[in-house]
Amino acid sequence: MLNAIKKNGLTLAIFACASTGLVAVTQYLTKDQIQRQEQAQLLSVLNQVIPHEMHDNELFSSCTLVTDPALGTDKAMPAYLATLQGQPSAIAIEAIAPDGYNGAIKVIVGIQQDGTISGTRVLSHQETPGLGDKIDMRVTDWITSFTGKQVTEANYARWGVRKDGGDFDQFTGATITPRAVVRAVRDAVQYVNENQQTLFNQPLNCGGNHD
Repeated sequence: MLNAIKKNGLTLAIFACASTGLVAVTQYLTKDQIQRQEQAQLLSVLNQVIPHEMHDNELFSSCTLVTDPALGTDKAMPAYLATLQGQPSAIAIEAIAPDGYNGAIKVIVGIQQDGTISGTRVLSHQETPGLGDKIDMRVTDWITSFTGKQVTEANYARWGVRKDGGDFDQFTGATITPRAVVRAVRDAVQYVNENQQTLFNQPLNCGGNHD
C-alpha cells in the first residue's frame, strides 16, 4: 500500500514537472509572436489617431514616458511623438479615466501642433455591455466626436456631456462612462498643449515595456 502511494506520488510529481515545463516552453516560443501582434495592434491604433499623412517617422519607436496627474494616474504613460520632414507635427498620448462606471478606462488621444484633436480611441475598459461599452469603436463611433475639436479657455466649460451642460452626447442609462472619457480626453489635450516643447525634448525611453 505504501509503495503504491509512493509510486502514484512520483508519477504525479513527474506529470506536474512535465506540464510546467511544457507551459514554460510554450510561453517562450509564443512570446515573440504575441509581442509582434501587440505591436501591430498598437501601430494600427496610432495610425488612426495620427493619420499617415501627418507623419513620416515610426510612431511606435518615437515614444517617451511621462508622469503627470493630468493623465489620470501616477504611473508613467507613453507619448508618441510624430514628425513630418523632421518637424514636430503631432503627439499621441495615453491617459486614464479613473472614474469609469466599472473601473479605469484607458484612452489614447492624437493632438496636432495647433491643439486640434486628430483622433481618439479607447484602448481598454470594463464598461457594461450594451450601455457604457458604446465608448468602444467596435460598438459605436461615439469616440470620433472628439476629432477636430480643441481645448481652449473659451470652450473649457463645454467639455462635458450634455446633461452637465457640455457638447458631448451621453448614453441612455449610462452617463458616468462618457463623462469620465470626456474629462480624460480634455485633461490629456490640455496637458499636451502646455507641454509640447518639453515632450519633444524628452529622451525616447519607452523601450516597449510600458503597460
